[in-house]
Amino acid sequence: MRVDLFDFDLPKHCIAERPVVPRDAARLLSVAADGAVTDRIVRDLPDLLDPGDLLVLNDTRVIPARLFGRVGAGGVELMLHRRVSDDTWDAFARPARKLRPGVRVDLADDGFRADCIAKGEGGQVTLRFDRGGVALVQALEDHGHVPLPPYIKRPDDARDRTDYQTVYARADGAVAAPTAGLHLTERLFAALDARGVARTTVTLHVGAGTFLPVKADDTDDHVMHREDGAVSAAAARAVTETRVRGGRVVAVGTTALRLLESAAGDDGILRPFQGGTALFITPGYRFKVVDRLLTNFHLPRSTLFMLVSAFAGLETMRAAYAHAIASGYRFYSYGDASLLDRAG
Repeated sequence: MRVDLFDFDLPKHCIAERPVVPRDAARLLSVAADGAVTDRIVRDLPDLLDPGDLLVLNDTRVIPARLFGRVGAGGVELMLHRRVSDDTWDAFARPARKLRPGVRVDLADDGFRADCIAKGEGGQVTLRFDRGGVALVQALEDHGHVPLPPYIKRPDDARDRTDYQTVYARADGAVAAPTAGLHLTERLFAALDARGVARTTVTLHVGAGTFLPVKADDTDDHVMHREDGAVSAAAARAVTETRVRGGRVVAVGTTALRLLESAAGDDGILRPFQGGTALFITPGYRFKVVDRLLTNFHLPRSTLFMLVSAFAGLETMRAAYAHAIASGYRFYSYGDASLLDRAG
């Protein structure tokens, strides 16, 4: 499909620099399968779901994946985007010309460093750190920065360490937050429990590739970056049992949706899964598992706007986004949310 079909005008003032407080006070645009929209708030979510529905949450935890280092006398910025092994990561470097295989990057005065072991296209490099596992995670916590999306035009600060993390984050490895989940609170979970809405978790380590613009003119020419994830036997069973008894599967975020759809077979059955996905969902995709989607508002011409257009219908989403812009909804990672019914 032509990428320009997914373009729209978004005023800069719509981009959220900070989240609302409390989290569940964010606005929520409910979009029905017929395109009808209703203005709510996230705290209303229990009223919009039915007993027996299942929320599927992505429990990945964001690590401080933006690093600033030195190559000789010059500076370099690194954005980790995918773990290769215990001590090795793929990253985007700026300026990338400073790095080539064999070049060392000094990251802190305490000896924290990495060696470039491979270089790809588009500023991508592969780095092997001088430590791995828990020691590497601790070094990132000590010296790294919160990997705020590029459209947030300010430095990260101490508040972002909490704001850019879901309250249920568990598995270290993401370099971007599963942002729909940022709205959920323990208070809201208690209300969902009282409503009879169940929940389960899956893990998809969101990569920085999620923010890469689609530069191709046609969606067929865009290449998605791989992200690693897992669906446990317990999560697969929860989804299957929900569907058998007629409940709806509600993905919290596009990351949870992509993982569920990647793990489901052509027969629509979700099975345990461990591995990578580069699933690129555009209109025409036939959804196998997910019935409803809780998600934030996304960039024009982005793979995420293409995904929601595939889920709810392109014209429905164009109209919903026009309503959101006119009504003052806040966009992107720290912005408001939408609850989408699957078209058809």
